[in-house]
Amino acid sequence: MTSSSYRAGHVAVIGRPNVGKSTLVNALVGAKVSIVSPRPQTTRHRLLGIATFPDGQLLLVDTPGIHREQKRAMNRMMNRAARGSIDGVDAALLVVRAGQWDDEDTLAFEALRNAGVPVVLVVNQVDRITDKTALLPYLAKVSEGRDFAAVHPISALKNKGLDALVKEVMALLPEQPALYGEDEITDKSQRFLAGEMVREQLMRQLGEELPYATTVEIERFVVDGALLRIGAVIWVERDGQKAIVIGKGGARLREVGAKARVQMEHLFGSKVFLETWVRVREGWSDDEAALRSLGYHD
Repeated sequence: MTSSSYRAGHVAVIGRPNVGKSTLVNALVGAKVSIVSPRPQTTRHRLLGIATFPDGQLLLVDTPGIHREQKRAMNRMMNRAARGSIDGVDAALLVVRAGQWDDEDTLAFEALRNAGVPVVLVVNQVDRITDKTALLPYLAKVSEGRDFAAVHPISALKNKGLDALVKEVMALLPEQPALYGEDEITDKSQRFLAGEMVREQLMRQLGEELPYATTVEIERFVVDGALLRIGAVIWVERDGQKAIVIGKGGARLREVGAKARVQMEHLFGSKVFLETWVRVREGWSDDEAALRSLGYHD
């Protein structure tokens, strides 16, 4: 890994919400380091995914989706985190959904335009395009007037087109030794990842609006021999939301915990004893001090 032909560098992964940025990062890393759900704005934190290959290392900065809606402090903080991830990177991936380009895609592109780094357009979910003849005119249209270093149609979910993408991005990085060990996959702690896995289940199992009024704080993370003892607090904003998260007879809360525990055991390679509680903290999502106390950062 000390060969002069080896390349390593930071790559920002930017785009509007729900275009598959986290799915792409997980696919390149080869492990689930960033949570995913069908809902927009699942990613709330900036996270580093470390993808190591024989000829180089991509340090993928997964970010919240850039979006226009900024009605709450959490939305504003997420946008600042996404924009801040561009600083100091060697290249950027602008991820869009195949066949689509809207105002928020333009917003993400504009955030990158003045960054002074090469930008690769990653057109994700091409497997959903049934008429492949429509893809070329679409690629020509979205590339017009935009100085992309390259354009790559891919399917992150099905691992299609990723080898060519990696080769292209690697060529944009500086020649230098690996910056992380081969066995490292993220800069986040197990404690952080545990909280995200509980939140992922909330995003997947709750209704349209409620997931955005919830967050998770890991109150206890203890290594007990081969067992991890984890205590997670699910914060909501109103008592009525607490009842919904718990569910009838505690059924929904048990299901959230059970599915999150399986994910943790798979990623951590350890048995997990997980306890969950639901508590109310009014207005936490629109209070910057509360957000920081709960682990949110620009």
